[in-house]
Amino acid sequence: MNKNEYVTKNNIFEDLGFTKVEAINLKARSELMIALRKFIEKNKLTQKAAAEKLGVDQPQISRLLKGKISNFTIDKLILMLSRAGIKVSIKVAA
Repeated sequence: MNKNEYVTKNNIFEDLGFTKVEAINLKARSELMIALRKFIEKNKLTQKAAAEKLGVDQPQISRLLKGKISNFTIDKLILMLSRAGIKVSIKVAA
């Protein structure tokens, strides 16, 4: 492979050097966070209004909007999406 060529995987986090397991978790969390951000933007919610709707405090919404992925677990993000009325579907592939 030429030093200017780059082989990409299906997961940007793997490309960044995370293990496959870590990369899967990070990708799932990032997708859930993006869905929440889109919900907030679509509904033109302030951070305070979003916090009330999603059942968290305003600083948590600030961290979400800044992409602070380490502050969120998958279960917390799914709970927030449920409070927003957004259906979450999980697909398990063998």
